[in-house]
Amino acid sequence: MKFLHPLRKGLFGQAYLLLVLTTLFWGGNAIAGRLAVGEISPMVLTCLRWVIVVSVLLPTIGPKLAAEWPVIRKSWLFITLMGSFGFTAFNALFYAAAHHTSAVNLTIFQGAIPVLVLIGIALFFRTRIRPLQVLGMIVTVVGVVIVSVKADLAILRTLALNIGDVWMLIACLFYAGYTLGLRHRPALPGLVFFTAMAVVAFLTSLPLVAIEIAQGTAQWPTLNGWAVLLYVAFLPSLLAQVFFIRGVELIGPARAGLFVNLVPVFGALLAVILLGEPFAFYHALGLALVLSGIWLSERRA
Repeated sequence: MKFLHPLRKGLFGQAYLLLVLTTLFWGGNAIAGRLAVGEISPMVLTCLRWVIVVSVLLPTIGPKLAAEWPVIRKSWLFITLMGSFGFTAFNALFYAAAHHTSAVNLTIFQGAIPVLVLIGIALFFRTRIRPLQVLGMIVTVVGVVIVSVKADLAILRTLALNIGDVWMLIACLFYAGYTLGLRHRPALPGLVFFTAMAVVAFLTSLPLVAIEIAQGTAQWPTLNGWAVLLYVAFLPSLLAQVFFIRGVELIGPARAGLFVNLVPVFGALLAVILLGEPFAFYHALGLALVLSGIWLSERRA
């Protein structure tokens, strides 16, 4: 893929830059989710994003998929589970949860992903967790909470849990499992592995669209909906996922997972830039805490 060629030499060796760009694109996905309301329905967005990704990848990666077919066939169950839960289920539950719970709850729950990854590393891989990693994780979560509640702790006392929160927690469990799974991905080139999962994500999203159509809630994209869809397809779905896979490959799931806490911070900052929301002290404080937590966990990594 020509547009990825310049990235392979320099950028693909810089784990921190890759992960920061990943979380920046994912932070923009939260803004896109807000802009999508009334412009395109959640399951149509979930499906069409993978239609575009697969359409972009298959013309060039298709021959490599065929060449690697023996490895893909041997690992078909692993690839199917990774694409189904890490891509389709996470996004479908995220968009569905957004219709039933607050943005505050969504971002706080999303901050649980690095915690779940760290617990999974300790339980399933018997990896020793350093005290600085735990401290760094705590500091980043505090930063996420501060941004989420706009530094007003009284908001925490008024939060109520509902079905949307349950869906978001399940989504976070799925993505934590996906992140852990990347540690033992098949012996496939990154783009080939990602393309195989994208095909799975497209196929498993079709029943979700069928349900929306049957319920009469499907909405095909308006002009603004197409703009949202193209952003979601090319940045959060294509580049960010490739960058994240490479980041995990370079520094491991526990360290890479911690960067996910930058997502709500970037989302808040992008809301200031793109939606005209006011910049407040808690934005700077939250970002400082998240970056400090990542720095702490990376010391002597």
